[in-house]
Amino acid sequence: MQKKGLLMRFVVFCHRNSILSQWKESSELLGLKIENLAEAIEQKRGDSLPDGWVLTYQGAAKQLNALKGLPQIFTNEKLLAIADEAHHLGVDPEEPENAIWGKTFLELTKNSSLRIGLTGTPFRADNLAFCSARKVRVQTKGELIEQITPDLSVEPRELIAAGDVRPLEFHFQDGWVEHSYEGHPDREVSSLSQEKRETWRARNLRRAIKLSDSSCIAVQVLLRASKKLEKIRSLHKNAGGLVIARDIEHATAIANLLQENGDSVELVHSQDKEASERLRVFQTHESKWLVSVDMCSEGFNAPRLRVVAYLTTVLTKSRFLQAITRTVRISNSRTSLETVPREPSHVFAPADPLLMAYARTWSSSKPYLIKGNEPETSTECLSYISKGPILPLETVGDGAGKVIKMRTAELPNFLKG
Repeated sequence: MQKKGLLMRFVVFCHRNSILSQWKESSELLGLKIENLAEAIEQKRGDSLPDGWVLTYQGAAKQLNALKGLPQIFTNEKLLAIADEAHHLGVDPEEPENAIWGKTFLELTKNSSLRIGLTGTPFRADNLAFCSARKVRVQTKGELIEQITPDLSVEPRELIAAGDVRPLEFHFQDGWVEHSYEGHPDREVSSLSQEKRETWRARNLRRAIKLSDSSCIAVQVLLRASKKLEKIRSLHKNAGGLVIARDIEHATAIANLLQENGDSVELVHSQDKEASERLRVFQTHESKWLVSVDMCSEGFNAPRLRVVAYLTTVLTKSRFLQAITRTVRISNSRTSLETVPREPSHVFAPADPLLMAYARTWSSSKPYLIKGNEPETSTECLSYISKGPILPLETVGDGAGKVIKMRTAELPNFLKG
């Protein structure tokens, strides 16, 4: 488009500094010169005119006035504006001032010739609309529903069939949790995979991810994940695993457990000043495990990852998909060694009904309904309305037993429905 004179320059907005580096490296492979716009402003190089610039949404919001003072960039009619992970740009028509990132992006790019929104998770937990997305109205059950429809959608199952990404196999560790009334001897046993009362389901999961004795669900998840990774490494020598933990204390306990098992571990979290360096080390070295709280999902690129152990109570669909898809990428060094479809990667997790529902649909996409437009008769199997009494959790025997397996892109018949 640049060579044809349709566009002259581009600006990429990202949500993390680490993603800026990826854009710069990829642009250079195409012979494009790209600069960090925030650094250019600080060094008074805003009048330089490379092929493109990168900046974070947060940086754009902080330097809005300075950026608006660069007419050679944002008033250029032949400017391409790219919103990377565009779902971060939520826009609430009822509270427009609160959506700072979205507001900043729209204001800076209003004169651009073209806006492109890119995202691997084209939806939000709050069901807000987001920038750089085409909204259409469709008729559903006699009423008009507004939804976001992409101009181009490439589903994971298409990429799996083409050999561009790996398929996933899911291993959900089932078990039992006991609830009891305080002061009463009677107990009620709740199945982790079958519980549909929301308060009980949530409490079951909180218990399931705790590390206690060797028979607990979380330890069984880790042991099975470790065994699978060891098997994979017999063929894929530097294959690695990722554990998503609940918090720093939980992550530290998991890291210690893996190290006691003789595994090499990189532990990263937001309070660790060396977290970025540890991530880089894991990407380029052969540490067996990476244990993280929330730094290794969106945008983290380590194609040697083949196993994920999901041990957190954060159960939004976007967070789950971002975590598990760290393992679908395939490095250039492996493409010539594997047939199509590629060798699968593996996800291990407690058999929580929400997680299993997400797993059933991870490889396909569906329209994203905007807030206020959701049909009241939604039949998606992710809501558990019945809320039984809140009972204290007093469990010792998780009964960690069978593993519920799911293989994608197509599921066995007994898991469909």
